[in-house]
Amino acid sequence: MPSLRFHIRFPEQKIKEPIIYQIGHEYKVVTNVRRADVRETTGWMDVELTGETGEIERAVDGLRKKGVLVDPIELNVVE
Repeated sequence: MPSLRFHIRFPEQKIKEPIIYQIGHEYKVVTNVRRADVRETTGWMDVELTGETGEIERAVDGLRKKGVLVDPIELNVVE
């Protein structure tokens, strides 16, 4: 099953929302937070999504609709 990694940036108004949890329940993907730095006014995470490619794409679109910035990252960045 494919796994893709993404760098997600949270604006201040989204910091306290359980967005990663929601994505794991709304789509057929397994979420794995590889690295993160979350503070009062800003936050980012490197997240691995595992699932069918189409479902991962839907989950990424869902993240963007929830107001976070999502960028793909190279596999060796998180290792």
